Amino acid sequence: MKDPHRYDKIIDLPRFVSKNRKHMSNYDRAAQFAPFDALTGYDEAIEETGRTTDNEIFLSESELEDLDMRFKIISENIEKRPEVIIRYFVKDLYKDGGSYTEETIRVKRIDLVARVLISEDNTRFDLDYITAVNGQIVDEYMNI
Repeated sequence: MKDPHRYDKIIDLPRFVSKNRKHMSNYDRAAQFAPFDALTGYDEAIEETGRTTDNEIFLSESELEDLDMRFKIISENIEKRPEVIIRYFVKDLYKDGGSYTEETIRVKRIDLVARVLISEDNTRFDLDYITAVNGQIVDEYMNI
């Protein structure tokens, strides 16, 4: 067992004070021991690894026919600028997969050759990534 009085001789001695350097403030003293980010970007990399993505859904033949019928109905009524809700797949920029998004838009044009749907604000949606189209105009024509 260690002697509890082993520092008794030096405990009351005066502390050394430099004549050449001024006393460091508590704030500056603490700053020199503050943690630092030795691995820049490590936290972001861990967060990115943990982020999940959805797999792209591939529609069956009958679902594709139904979707094409909906696009045709919209094309035939394009002068009305029909408001529709589309569900589409957005590929992830960093990982395999992506996410599905729903958006309410007014359709300006559907280009079946280029396979794009163009909204009134000129946003282009690739028809191959649209999985659902709903709206009053479509429902009326399909008797839903």
